Amino acid sequence: MTASDDGPATGSAPQRFGPDLWPRVAAAVAMGSVAVAATWIGGFLFAAFWWLASIVVLWEWQRLVGGERLIVARVVAGAVALALAALSALHDSIAGVVAALILGAAAVGWIAGGRQGIWAAAGVLYAGALVASVGLLRVSPSFGMASILWLFAVVWGADIAAYFAGRLIGGPRLWPRVSPGKTWAGAIVGAFAGAVLGLMLGAWTNRLAALFWLGLATAIVSELGDLFESALKRRFGVKDSSGLIPGHGGLMDRLDAFTSASFFAAVVAILHPKGDYIASGLFQW
Repeated sequence: MTASDDGPATGSAPQRFGPDLWPRVAAAVAMGSVAVAATWIGGFLFAAFWWLASIVVLWEWQRLVGGERLIVARVVAGAVALALAALSALHDSIAGVVAALILGAAAVGWIAGGRQGIWAAAGVLYAGALVASVGLLRVSPSFGMASILWLFAVVWGADIAAYFAGRLIGGPRLWPRVSPGKTWAGAIVGAFAGAVLGLMLGAWTNRLAALFWLGLATAIVSELGDLFESALKRRFGVKDSSGLIPGHGGLMDRLDAFTSASFFAAVVAILHPKGDYIASGLFQW
């Protein structure tokens, strides 16, 4: 659901953006539409949608870190833990989420064994951060849908703006060794664009300044999440998390920014309680 790396502008417009721009746009629109529809419906269908997405992310992570020992068993054990975490989130149980993910990570790490044990266990926590954070936010009757749509606005806004600004403005690279295509210009423009779009979507609140700064911080975290996944792939010597999406890599490549942003938003909301459900902490200051 995110664009590809931003980068410097060279040559004509088609050369700047590459021949795969429109296929990427089509894939992003298709996946984004399904995500928005699931958000609108909410409830069990929403939890199931993100549970399935988290299983794919877990599978890609296990393949990425290697270690051929019982990959299927690792994914199955992790999927059970992710299901328990999703159901706990659906019932607004933070303790249930934490317990499910810790036990699941321990089980997957034990199954993998050896050097891959810690990395394999981390994959459960990473995938769990996605399904648990969106689940805990969406369960709120009053602010649940608004919180997820706000996250979409911030993350997608930051990603799209960074993509185009990086190619049109160019300039110094952000972290050449890890992600050669990203520029400081793209990152800065993207962060502020994400904050502004989030502010526009949350304009109904009476704490616009606080929401802007929260959106800016969330956008920056989303960009750091993108860099983290790039560094992870460099660490294990692969270009894409998988070939699941032809020409666009894997699902983890598309959800890296959203995973980090949703987890950050959920933590902020938990630490800033304003009601029975954590999502209210994002909009009531």
